[in-house]
Amino acid sequence: MRSVNRRLRRAVTFASALVLATTGVAACSSGGGQSAEGDVDCAKYEQWGDLSGETINIYSPYVGADQERLENSWAGFSQCTGAEIVYEGSTDFESQIQVRIQGGNAPDIAFIPQPALLNTLAQQDVLIPASDAVAASVEAGWSESFSDYATVDGILYGSPLTTGVKSYVWYSVPLFEAGGYEAPTTWQELLDLTAQIQADTGQRVWCDGFESGAATGWPGTDWLEDLVLRTAGEDVYDQWIAHEIPFDDPQIVAALDEVGKILKNADYVNAGFGDVTSIASTNQIDALTAVTDGESCYMSHRTASATFDEDVTVAPDGDVWGFYLPGTSADAPKQLVGGGEFTVAFTESDAVESVRQYLASDTWANDIVTQGMVSANTGVDASNAPTPQLENAIELLQSDGAVFRFDASDLMPTAVGGGTFWKGMTDWVLGSTTAQVLSDIESGWND
Repeated sequence: MRSVNRRLRRAVTFASALVLATTGVAACSSGGGQSAEGDVDCAKYEQWGDLSGETINIYSPYVGADQERLENSWAGFSQCTGAEIVYEGSTDFESQIQVRIQGGNAPDIAFIPQPALLNTLAQQDVLIPASDAVAASVEAGWSESFSDYATVDGILYGSPLTTGVKSYVWYSVPLFEAGGYEAPTTWQELLDLTAQIQADTGQRVWCDGFESGAATGWPGTDWLEDLVLRTAGEDVYDQWIAHEIPFDDPQIVAALDEVGKILKNADYVNAGFGDVTSIASTNQIDALTAVTDGESCYMSHRTASATFDEDVTVAPDGDVWGFYLPGTSADAPKQLVGGGEFTVAFTESDAVESVRQYLASDTWANDIVTQGMVSANTGVDASNAPTPQLENAIELLQSDGAVFRFDASDLMPTAVGGGTFWKGMTDWVLGSTTAQVLSDIESGWND
């Protein structure tokens, strides 16, 4: 199981992750007294009835800016139904949720950021299964891959909340425009584009960084996860996570060798920072930021919801824009790696059920999207997103046949996903061979 703090160190996943990783404090407030801006259309909340006098407690790992977004998202619901939602966020969520359960102080509702933790809580028999109404909303609003992560022994316990999309390449708009380059639609086209830019300019094209303090190496895991999904498919990806095939299976070897066509090519990396080995010591945020200066770096692989400085224009005609990391075929469904949370309940009551139904609905999904977070609910109107960046992420999730898989390292045992996998990817860019690295990572399963 992966700790919440590790997940939150991935600072570019959401803006508030920087706050979560550094404050180490809890935040508590009531959303019930918070009035929504402007006129509220209470008609859309009528189905959840009159909840006046009811207080519902929600606990999650989100503090800072994302806490504010969450509270704003349900302000209209609270105003119209009369429900008082008391929210508490904690950067020590994973350990504290267990402390609270053991102390008889579990929240009414919690937002669980890891399927493994949800599974553990379900096995402890402390979760209230999803009602038929919640299950119907999940079935209508999300693909089966999402509901599978919240299902334990055939019972659905949670509904998807927000979703973080990785599988993205950010590029310098000025540099692309100057060279007349266009976003590729296949992996081979991406390799060809990289070669073309290097031939045209003599410059290293890509910038990347695996350095992230105690979590150094995790950005490299994202590369491999994306290429396993693209070259081997979702079934092999699932088998890989479950250790039904070894980490050094030939299909995983082939996927990492594909990554190496970019990251191990001294002519292609590491723009503005050094040679291939500099990837290990380059901070992952610095590598992404280099794409924005219009001079040193053409492309960087990162999450679709990456954050940039306020003076950077993120748009197709701005300073930086992005495209989906393409697969082997332009016509294939989008294959997305990412993360997200699930809404679960510890209390069984009519009021809690109403809030669960609301949070599982496309009504709430659109409410949160307007606040600047991403939902994979198919009922979301992508145009509600406040930025082109978030609108594009939603459109990827809603694209025909889109395949979504949770970040593999977050689903593997800690010794692997947060141990040998991180170290192995770092060793790889420092010069170790693919075969040696994957064999070393495999050893983590035996520790």
